[in-house]
Amino acid sequence: MAVSDIADAAKRLLLGRPMRSGSEGRRLLPKRIALPVFASDALSSMAYAPDEILLMLAVAGLAATTVSPWVGLGVVVVLLVVVASYRQNVRAYPSGGGDYEIATTNLGTTAGVGVASALLLDYVLTVAVSLSSASQFAATIIPAVRGREAAVAVVLVVVLTIVNLRGVRESARAFAVSVYLFMLLMGAIAVTGAVRHLSGTLPQAESAQYDVVPAAGFEAGLVGVAGAFLVARAFASGAVALTGVEAISTGVPAFRKPKARNAARTLALLGVISAATLMMVLLLARATGIRFVEDPETQLTLDGGPVPDDYDQHPVLGQLAEAVFAGFAPAAVAVAVVTFVILLIAANTSFTGFPRLGSILAKDGYLPRQLHTRGDRLAFSNGIITLAIAAAVLIAAFDASVTRLIQLYIVGVFVSFTMSQLGMLRHWTRALRTEPDPRERARMKRSRVVNGVGFAMTAAVLLIVLVTKFTHGAWITLVAMGAVFVIMMAIRRHYDRVSEELALDDLAEARALPSRVHAIVLVSKIHKPTMRALAYARVSRPSVLEAITVGVDREETEELMRQWEALDLPVPLRVLDSPYREITRPVLKYVRSVRRESPRDLVVVYLPEYVVGHWWEHLLHNQSAQRLKGRLLFTPGVVVASVPWQLSSSAGQTGLEDVTTYRPF
Repeated sequence: MAVSDIADAAKRLLLGRPMRSGSEGRRLLPKRIALPVFASDALSSMAYAPDEILLMLAVAGLAATTVSPWVGLGVVVVLLVVVASYRQNVRAYPSGGGDYEIATTNLGTTAGVGVASALLLDYVLTVAVSLSSASQFAATIIPAVRGREAAVAVVLVVVLTIVNLRGVRESARAFAVSVYLFMLLMGAIAVTGAVRHLSGTLPQAESAQYDVVPAAGFEAGLVGVAGAFLVARAFASGAVALTGVEAISTGVPAFRKPKARNAARTLALLGVISAATLMMVLLLARATGIRFVEDPETQLTLDGGPVPDDYDQHPVLGQLAEAVFAGFAPAAVAVAVVTFVILLIAANTSFTGFPRLGSILAKDGYLPRQLHTRGDRLAFSNGIITLAIAAAVLIAAFDASVTRLIQLYIVGVFVSFTMSQLGMLRHWTRALRTEPDPRERARMKRSRVVNGVGFAMTAAVLLIVLVTKFTHGAWITLVAMGAVFVIMMAIRRHYDRVSEELALDDLAEARALPSRVHAIVLVSKIHKPTMRALAYARVSRPSVLEAITVGVDREETEELMRQWEALDLPVPLRVLDSPYREITRPVLKYVRSVRRESPRDLVVVYLPEYVVGHWWEHLLHNQSAQRLKGRLLFTPGVVVASVPWQLSSSAGQTGLEDVTTYRPF
């Protein structure tokens, strides 16, 4: 079997058969299915947002963690305001362009590209954070995973990459079952926890027996400027609960009609569920005495001594499930398993969103064109691979630490929030100038007020995030956003410049034919490849045909001339002198001299090349030919014609020929 056949078979086994372009279908979603499909990203943040709030407050000691519900309440207020603002977004822009479309349309292309850079990074960080958190929940289910979270997260990236490269469409019903099961379990925790708390039978979490050691400078708790700053940091970390809210704005076309209304209602329901879940987790975490710190070995003590060596800190949601469902272990395991699945689904949404946004940006000329084309499974393969590599690098670089990755995550989220709300303010202001209907004007004014409050709120949170998180990793996101922005603008300028350069400004000149064709065949020795190149050149019937060779060794050159004359070939052979034994420079010099003498002539250089079947053969052949070809391509008015000669080692490499009847000529 040919090597190409083996490679193709492996690719088909891994990715599946190619799919026709017309086979991609789209099914519109009712609200009961759209809610879980688009809610997975936002709900998955409940797996780590409460952790980050408690972790930050624990820096000031155990007493400081008691204010976690109040910090959560602040996050909920921002969440509901953002949800209300995005309800206006989906009504005004139901096309699915999301924040990128809003910013580009209302604030200009520069702002649009800035938002796009933030969104691209958000998608990458969604994968990194979700799968890092998933690996932590995997460790609660399988203790052997503990200490290997980064490796597990990278493996999960690879699995999701393969699944998406296969073009497997997300099963809406499968998503619905998983997300509704998560909601059901969260409801069960809330109801069971509330009943047991009111009845006085709610047990304490396993970590409640430990004391939290405050960091230096926070021995007095949350007092003074340092305390206020720490609360602000906790609020900024908890604001990660807002991630995924914008997903519905890009998925409006997937809703059944009336699309905008159904999307707005689904968004409102998502906001209520997310807010209730966050507050439920924080309130029950305080009631069960859950401790969650960044470094248990140094921040937790047991009766004044260190924590046991076998103590493993589980995520807050896992600890909460173990406490609430104490005496019924399967329920706690079910919470961990379903949360793990939800985190996988949340990461998978980025494998859809990132390639789609990349395709839009590539179509607009801000990213390489390759990101706009679909693979043979109708997936945006290049975008999927780009996302996977970036996410895997982040996971490895930050050792799958959710806390460290969160510092990078929040900045991009609120940059896109803030810019989209500013864009909506411009949208409503412009629309009011031309709208005569009083009822419609009143509705627009209400929407403008909502978006105005949303802009003020998100801008304030963005400022808090930048102030409190800048030195903890937010600067990395800002630098990355700036780099992506500069690269995208440079790509657009390049495409614009090339488009302008290639435009048909003079049609008559473009249609003009060359006066003559001057064909040159390069000869190193007389063998089958040379004879084939001569035959190809002769059959093209050029105006002028000659062969040239470079005289590096006098004896070899004289022998070549004798053989040429003995064969009585009807093509003159010219010897180019090379006193310094160079090959490329004399050929280039001669070809350019032909161009100078006849600028309107087309020069075609026939270059015999070996086609080899093994990688190591490339090191032994064609080195001079490749260098010469690379230099000739920069010479205007010159065409390089590669004349292939298939060596026997290349037999069957295309998978098209019958190897039993293969002939090299």
